[in-house]
Amino acid sequence: MSGNGFTTCLWFDGDAEAAADYYLSVFKDGRLGRIGRYTDAGPGEAGSVMVVEFEINGQKFIGLNGGPQFPFTEAISFQIHCADEAEADYYYDALTRDGGQESACGWVKDRFGVSWQVTPPGAIELISDPDPGRASRATAAMMKMKKLDVAEMRRAADSGH
Repeated sequence: MSGNGFTTCLWFDGDAEAAADYYLSVFKDGRLGRIGRYTDAGPGEAGSVMVVEFEINGQKFIGLNGGPQFPFTEAISFQIHCADEAEADYYYDALTRDGGQESACGWVKDRFGVSWQVTPPGAIELISDPDPGRASRATAAMMKMKKLDVAEMRRAADSGH
């Protein structure tokens, strides 16, 4: 790995390899990298997976099997900027399937507990509209949603005219 850029380390409780496989199945632009295993020096069981390198959508990750000490929280999430509504639907459905959970405002938690923001086109522009009234109305509509509905957000933004 070069000295430029960032690699996000995700701490798992024994299922880093399964998580990497899962993310590679969800995100079509991805690849698996090196897999490092624990040695007799520990702290994990010798031969078990310690780290898994993978890349999805150009972002580098390392999945670390570190144990149960540090579970994921919503304090960190990954925002997926979708090209269109169909792509937003795909990611929202894929990440909530098989044990994932819907949250609010387009946020979901996948089955490993990692949080994602599924962002369809136009959503960010609406809540950051230069007209404070439009932005406020779009944001108020968004706050009532789980999956983002940009058409509804737009109707709410336009309702003040």
